[in-house]
Amino acid sequence: MADDIVQILLFCVIIILLTPLLGGYMARVFTGQRNILSPVLEPVEGLIYRAAGISANHEQHWTAYTAAALMLNFLGFVLLYAILRLQDSLPLNPQGFSALSPDLAFNTAASFVTNTNWQAYAGEQTMSHFSQMFGLTVQNFLSAATGLAVAIAVIRGFVGRQIRTLGSFYVDLTRAILYVLLPAALISALILIALGVPQTLAPYTVATMLEGGQQVIANGPVASQIAIKQLGTNGGGFFNVNAAHPFENPTALSNFLQMVLMLCIPAALPYTFGKMAGDIRQGWAIFAAMALMFIAGVAITYWAEIQGNPLLAGAAVDQTAGNMEGKEVRFGTVNSALWAVITTALSCGAVNSMHDSFMPLGGMIPMINMQIGEVIFGGVGAGLYGMLLYVLLAVFIAGLMVGRTPEYLSKKIEAREIKLTMLALLSISFCILLGTAAGVVLPAVASSIQDPGPHGLSEVLYAYSSASGNNGSAFAGFTANVPWHNTALGVAMIIGRFAFIVPILAIAGSLGAKKTIPVSAGTFPTHTPLFVVLLVSVILIVAGLTFFPVLALGPDLLRSVSC
Repeated sequence: MADDIVQILLFCVIIILLTPLLGGYMARVFTGQRNILSPVLEPVEGLIYRAAGISANHEQHWTAYTAAALMLNFLGFVLLYAILRLQDSLPLNPQGFSALSPDLAFNTAASFVTNTNWQAYAGEQTMSHFSQMFGLTVQNFLSAATGLAVAIAVIRGFVGRQIRTLGSFYVDLTRAILYVLLPAALISALILIALGVPQTLAPYTVATMLEGGQQVIANGPVASQIAIKQLGTNGGGFFNVNAAHPFENPTALSNFLQMVLMLCIPAALPYTFGKMAGDIRQGWAIFAAMALMFIAGVAITYWAEIQGNPLLAGAAVDQTAGNMEGKEVRFGTVNSALWAVITTALSCGAVNSMHDSFMPLGGMIPMINMQIGEVIFGGVGAGLYGMLLYVLLAVFIAGLMVGRTPEYLSKKIEAREIKLTMLALLSISFCILLGTAAGVVLPAVASSIQDPGPHGLSEVLYAYSSASGNNGSAFAGFTANVPWHNTALGVAMIIGRFAFIVPILAIAGSLGAKKTIPVSAGTFPTHTPLFVVLLVSVILIVAGLTFFPVLALGPDLLRSVSC
């Protein structure tokens, strides 16, 4: 157990050390300051603007910024849907895979455009090299860059003083890809190749076994997709079993590297927020709230998994390593538990173990992480602007308690901002609860559930929590590739993504246009430990009031049955 704790602490220390470095770098990139890559990339950036007819100095009102983001993602959806439907007619398809069905193509296109990367298919048995590279990997970059661009625009609105614009979506998108995602993904992919992850366009390898039979070994452009899927908190794997596959995640070192890649940008963005706000304490307060919930989730999940299954007590099963069902022996209980919390605290659906096989409490924490809106660091960009919604709600409640108009960063928070905040927060819970209810009631779709009773409810609840929260991980044991779930989950992904983006950009536009007010004795400070505790409490209370009834029927009831 001591070695396990050391691994967790080492990971946390590395993330904390990277946070100011990467956060400060992104602040310089998106404020137009020179940075370490400027001498190389500034000419490329200028060439891109000239080719696209974009002016780097032209800024957009929040409505124009939102329209640009929605239009780009709509066009990306159409293009990816077309690629998947025409896959059998496109090049780089050495295995001769057929085109995807209309409902599966819709689900997959919605999934990758919304940064969800939910996969209702086995990648190595469904997707051609062309679809993997020009379809899925391209969207991994675009969806992550969209989230990052929106987060930067939101920061400008929150910290700006009587501004009418939030910047240019096209400039922010270009800089997100060119200065942040692409260099990091390139370096990471090369490291992964060195660690044993394949990167080839060759057909699958056919090996002759000792018995004389033949086995087809799937490979392809894996490393390039794995690097950006983790860095962009996308999560979609090249292989069906995702990061539990030795070609995606061959060693303990690759496992550790991928966990760092997942968390580094989301953890750095609160620091970027503080730098752009001119008060780094504001960023550290948000980081502290995220970190507090993250550490609590890791502790609970690790404790639940290290106990082993009490139903196997006395059986001829070695439980000294904890609950090893559904876990890779290469990574053990600690790395499986840590990965599960990371991937669900973020909007990253990559898995290196099967969450369906976790103990009830161990499986409930990942589910709750997604249900609160992926704000425990969250996805690239999405975690920060999702957390800022809870910040507004927290200062609103604090204002009610002391009888003063709520303020944040010297701006009044009024009815418009709170209404938009609730619209965004309620959209996710609506999709989760309505989708789960339909999934367990409608006879035609209830057959997708593998296990009856509380565990079956957890399968459906996890699926719609994952889709609505734009996570993409699966509980396993749930047959999602049917027309109803492909369509319903796809719609939930779209609502979960854009019902957050539109309100938060509207809030940013509203706050940016406001005058600042002087700090007074009645101003509630938002950089103190007290505010951190209030923020965490608000998040947990909202999640508890919304989801406790269904959690009590699913994983919580299962916990009482299994124990």
